Amino acid sequence: MEKFTKVLKEIQTANNTIFSVEFIKKDGSVRNMTARLHVKKGVKGTGMSYNPIEKGLLPVWDMQKKGFRMINLKTVTKLQIKGEELV
Repeated sequence: MEKFTKVLKEIQTANNTIFSVEFIKKDGSVRNMTARLHVKKGVKGTGMSYNPIEKGLLPVWDMQKKGFRMINLKTVTKLQIKGEELV
């Protein structure tokens, strides 16, 4: 739980900055992603039916796939914000 909290705080410092993250997906494969927080494009305003943070997930905008994706904060292996590796 301590790593989860640390990763969440580090990503939140990115604010609207593009960052890269590497984490292990649910199927066990490694995923590299370049992402941003607080993107409003394509949001319909209905909201999610659950709180992703409670499940250890963080919704972000995937810059390569041009869509919203979830990062599993519990399995983050690398995090780079503004050229600085943090995890």
